[in-house]
Amino acid sequence: MNEPHIWWYITRASALIAWALMTMSVLWGILLSTRVMRRIDNPAWLQDLHRYLGGLTLFMVALHMVSLMLDGWLQFSLAETLVPFATDFKPLAVALGIVSFYILLAVQGTSLFMNRLPRKFWKGVHYSSYAALLLVALHAGWSGTDVSSWWYRVLAIVLISVATIAVLVRIITGTKTGSARPVAREEPPSISAQAAPARTASHDTRTMVVSTLQEVAQGVLAIRLLPLGGVQLPVWHPGSHVTLHLPNGLQRQYSLCGDPAERTHFDIAVLKTEQSEGGSEWIHANLSPGMTLEVSGPLNHFELEPANEYLFIAGGIGITPIKAMIESLPERRKWKLVYAGRSRSTMAFLDELVERYPDRVTVHASDEAKKPLDVFALTKSATSQVYCCGPESLMATVSEYVPADRMHLERFVALERESASPAQPIEVTCRKSKKSFVVDADETILEALEENGLPVLGSCKKGVCGTCEVRVVEGKPIHLDSVMDDAEKDRLKVMYPCVSRAEGGKLVLDL
Repeated sequence: MNEPHIWWYITRASALIAWALMTMSVLWGILLSTRVMRRIDNPAWLQDLHRYLGGLTLFMVALHMVSLMLDGWLQFSLAETLVPFATDFKPLAVALGIVSFYILLAVQGTSLFMNRLPRKFWKGVHYSSYAALLLVALHAGWSGTDVSSWWYRVLAIVLISVATIAVLVRIITGTKTGSARPVAREEPPSISAQAAPARTASHDTRTMVVSTLQEVAQGVLAIRLLPLGGVQLPVWHPGSHVTLHLPNGLQRQYSLCGDPAERTHFDIAVLKTEQSEGGSEWIHANLSPGMTLEVSGPLNHFELEPANEYLFIAGGIGITPIKAMIESLPERRKWKLVYAGRSRSTMAFLDELVERYPDRVTVHASDEAKKPLDVFALTKSATSQVYCCGPESLMATVSEYVPADRMHLERFVALERESASPAQPIEVTCRKSKKSFVVDADETILEALEENGLPVLGSCKKGVCGTCEVRVVEGKPIHLDSVMDDAEKDRLKVMYPCVSRAEGGKLVLDL
């Protein structure tokens, strides 16, 4: 660091790198939300890269600001670096850079808690990144010392052009998706007299109209739901599920099985189970085009992680989240699907999948096969990420042969889990609301939270859907749910209070 101008060079380099990274982050975010390159992209890869670029941008901006203070020529003070118009050196240009820094900080900060913030608030903050990009361009043009250099002008033109084109694509595709009417076969009929009564919408709950119903297999009903007013639906990723609030008072979760790139509707498929508790039976008997339902979500605890190769194993109606994953993958990605069921007539979307991917889909119909599905033979030499959804017997068998670091499961039915010791009263403290109360041994933590007016949504109340997730500040939960691996929940410091308890009789929640 003996070079007298070293910090000046670092200041210039970090600023240009931050500008380029920010532009790429916005570009990747737009590709993620619009899916205009759906044939060659991968939502999971885009999301991870988008987050990485955003974080790296903030780091380079911070380095830029620190180097300004260490530069012996400029000698910016802390106040001049952080407070707009505190410096006499090009005050407007510097102020624009400072404001853009705070916008970036807000975008990155809210992104860390996007699942815990109101959707509209998070989107509003996130959209401000477009304003930050404009401010950075003005800041660079008015304060940069290399503005007159040809290479700087070329770089600026490229970055501004890329950003402009990306934003135009976002506006155009957003307008088309949000305002265009569906094609004739998808238009919702007039609202039926049997429509569900209106309810007070809760967080991430919207009123949707049943557009079409189609039997896609024996006992399986495919349902398309359209939002009222034709508004654009939120971005969702493969593995997501929504909750239907049925008129009979029940709430049931169903995986989204359409293309994540389609933002005008939700597609689900419902199997009429032999021992229905009232959900699937009501849907098959009463649902009709034109009815309205309250729909919550989407939520996702079965995310498709970036990988070079996938092995999908689906059993019966477990094909629904797997189908969405397949829809999202670019054509070049390596994957195989093993689809098992009682018979071909009961396997939803089978003909469509076999026709589109004849070399990638293996069908195992029990009434045709001479022996049971050989899970060991399927997985013994596999090095791919394995995603499995279906009957518990199938998932348990697959889990025996696939290492935990490559195994991904989605359960529709809760596992039977019991605490090693009898349930004890728990003293629960909610840090944000400053409320404390005791949860009796014969009531759930979720019930106690609801009684004390805490904003926690509950849906299945069996530890399957993950709707009631809360963040743990202090205490050790006893996980009795079936949402995800216990070690992962401890790493994330979350629990599901509809079924879980706590060791030591004390728990502090971030509520």
